[in-house]
Amino acid sequence: MRYTVSVIATVKNEGQSMRRLLDSLVTQTRLPDEVIIVDGGSIDETRDILREYAEAGHLPLRVLIREGSNIAEGRNAAIAAAQGQIIATTDAGVLLEPIWLEELLRPLEEVEDVAVVGGFFVPDPQTTFEIAMGATVLPTLSDIDPAKFLPSSRSVAYKKEAWASLDGYPEWLGYSEDVLFDLALRFRGYRFAFAPAAKVRFRPRSNLRAFWRQYRNYAMGDGVALLWTERHLIRYGTYIVALPLLLAFALTHHPLWWLALALGAIFYTRAPYRRLQPYLAGLPWSQKALALSLVPVIRVTGDLAKMAGYPLGLPQGLRNRARIETYLGPNACLRGIFPFRS
Repeated sequence: MRYTVSVIATVKNEGQSMRRLLDSLVTQTRLPDEVIIVDGGSIDETRDILREYAEAGHLPLRVLIREGSNIAEGRNAAIAAAQGQIIATTDAGVLLEPIWLEELLRPLEEVEDVAVVGGFFVPDPQTTFEIAMGATVLPTLSDIDPAKFLPSSRSVAYKKEAWASLDGYPEWLGYSEDVLFDLALRFRGYRFAFAPAAKVRFRPRSNLRAFWRQYRNYAMGDGVALLWTERHLIRYGTYIVALPLLLAFALTHHPLWWLALALGAIFYTRAPYRRLQPYLAGLPWSQKALALSLVPVIRVTGDLAKMAGYPLGLPQGLRNRARIETYLGPNACLRGIFPFRS
């Protein structure tokens, strides 16, 4: 069955990165029936660029202005206005592979009961720091379990009727809204598929300050949505209890405790270093050394940012627990969600 498809995205102050996304939409092997982009209040050249592409006529592009809207509100506005039976969602600033939309749609059109298809995303680093960042925080295909994969809003398609069954994305959630959306669809029994060839490329954060802000906000969203409680508790236990105890034993008892610390560090960084290997061959030795040294710094920074962000959102999450449970549905029962659940 061939569906009509609407590609949607939300933007704000994306500037010239808009061209990257729009140009890659123009070159798709399967063109969308429409493209709807919601601007949440840009004050740079974003709207001028959108207007330029809309007037050029290379894309069936519509632009909606929703001043002050958050990402969930913007997506809901775009989808409500969309005519397509399938909604394909991506983000500003990414570069879509030419077969992205074709591959996203394939499982939906070939298997009748598939309702959600997750594509993949890969780093497009421009600096040594971004190489280390991508290797540290982004999975490779070998890391993915398709049965458990929760699609990112950078690359996902779903039937509009599935979106409607949830009354849209949770507009009361400023971050992690796509994770809660995915979980709610899973708990309601919608069938997911994984399309690894539906890839988008994007630049990782280019400095530690931007990375800290990103991961603090993600973790704050986890707190507001009461997501992944056990993961966060394990992180606090590791940094606040286990690591200080190991250091104390290493300093005051047998020196073999340093071996335990070393083994812990190897376990902690093994996946990032494995993902970093393909990038190292093309780097000079000085840049190789820099990339290798950055991995633990980025890893620790991300963990500390999450530890700072989660408590900021948790009080609101506890107040909104009934709303979260209603959104996820009566079948919601996932380890790590809902602290103190009876």
